[in-house]
Amino acid sequence: MPQRASSVEPAAVFDLDGVVAALAQVRQRWRLAQQRSTEVGGRELPSRDALTAIMEGLRGALFPMRLGPPDLRHESEDYYVGHTLNTVLHGLLGQVRLELNYQVRHLASVDPSQLEKQTLKIIREFSESLVGIRTLLDSDVTAAFAGDPAARSVDEVLLCYPGIHAMIHHRVAHRLYKLGVPLLARVVAELAHGHTGIDIHPGATIGAGLFIDHGTGVVIGETAVIGANVRIYQAVTLGARSFPTDDAGHPVKGLARHPIVEDDVVIFAGATVLGRVTLGRGASIGGNVWVTHDVAPGAHITQAHSRQAT
Repeated sequence: MPQRASSVEPAAVFDLDGVVAALAQVRQRWRLAQQRSTEVGGRELPSRDALTAIMEGLRGALFPMRLGPPDLRHESEDYYVGHTLNTVLHGLLGQVRLELNYQVRHLASVDPSQLEKQTLKIIREFSESLVGIRTLLDSDVTAAFAGDPAARSVDEVLLCYPGIHAMIHHRVAHRLYKLGVPLLARVVAELAHGHTGIDIHPGATIGAGLFIDHGTGVVIGETAVIGANVRIYQAVTLGARSFPTDDAGHPVKGLARHPIVEDDVVIFAGATVLGRVTLGRGASIGGNVWVTHDVAPGAHITQAHSRQAT
């Protein structure tokens, strides 16, 4: 006859109260060291989970019949977009408020008396930029379809291509970055980075019609400037060559240190372009090439040419 399972819990093999108390001490030391508030209160920083939901809503609102809900019908498209944007923008309002509060406390970059006014201004300007963001994304989708012989339709590109997913996030993140909420922008960018393996800093300026093919391992730095109709393949780095430091040995922030890529440039897989160099219009950078100098318009740089030049 089978024995009835005992309802008595086994003796605890860990000291839960002790672990909780020790973690509280670690948090307290960190907050004091970082000059953070130790008072009882709510969340101080924006939420990755909240921004994940906001980006899901924005993708649906920007492309409702392809990235929206599966049961959406054309006759209710505008209603869905309006309802979704209302929810998304109110959610984003709360996240912007959190970041600006953070800036007031730790960076002194926002006047506390202007905080609510600035919050509303950012949300209004962001909402007004959505038409431009959608227009740029249309150019990215068109460029991917035109540039990839394996693509059967623009819908396949939008639904399946990691480069497009990354660009949706980047177009949103870049606008937030320009509006003065760089932490929100960075979180939005990192959500796409984790999903696609494509790392685009929200500060990077990217023109219309960027096609990132395959994409895994692509890195585009904060001060990179990319023109129109540029094509980039996997494992390409547009990075900095050096990091000037101040008297204390800390990197000087805000310097233009990443490449300028002019219109119609193609950069093939594995190429590394470092420093504030310019790749001229229509140039082609071959696979696995290391570039640290300007490239003339229309030039074709291969491994052999690169070795000879250095």
